Amino acid sequence: MDCEIEVNPMASRYRLGIDIGGTFTDATLINEASGEIFVGKVPSTPADPSVGFLEVTERMLRKASVLSEEVEYLVHGTTVATNAIIEKKVAPTGFITTEGFRDLLEIQRQIRPTLYDLHFEKPVPLVPRYHCFGIPERVDAQGTVLLPLGESAVRRVAEQLRDDGVESVAVCLLHSYINPNHEKRVGEILGEVFPGSIVSLSSEVAPEFREYSRASTTVINACIRPIVARY
Repeated sequence: MDCEIEVNPMASRYRLGIDIGGTFTDATLINEASGEIFVGKVPSTPADPSVGFLEVTERMLRKASVLSEEVEYLVHGTTVATNAIIEKKVAPTGFITTEGFRDLLEIQRQIRPTLYDLHFEKPVPLVPRYHCFGIPERVDAQGTVLLPLGESAVRRVAEQLRDDGVESVAVCLLHSYINPNHEKRVGEILGEVFPGSIVSLSSEVAPEFREYSRASTTVINACIRPIVARY
């Protein structure tokens, strides 16, 4: 037998916010009509964060005597991506850039937080050097192609990354923020040769000038995409 439930438009509606941290999963439930607030937390479940998420959700609904259909808005925050970067537990990632700039992630920028600290060490790149490759191509700052893309070289790199078991690939070519055509073609070739890979193009992730900033942002995106997708 079919039945319909009439919802009183004047009935209370709730907003639920859940944040999954490394130790606890916290929740806040707000009654939009009265402003009443309920808070709670449960231990996080790193092996499967959804377990803690559902547990704290059910606990909050019971605590406030609220039905799930009364929750009109859900906000979810998580430190899964942040923790993966801090703990260096990211997905195996490759890096493709313009030939001659393979060490871009190693060199970084000539800026030190403390100018006279002789013991300062730069952060270790998220992509190891053996997974970084330079390919023949060159575009100038006006977007003019100075050297056509070496597609055969891109294919060889894609094959090597595939054979090395890489999950994700970050692509950052010189001046691609002004002319993204070479990057897009690299992405297409990766899709053909290495169809299982996740590809992040700097011209899509952070289309701004300054190579290292654009490259590092794209690498972070590439490193955590498989982690977040599984999550």
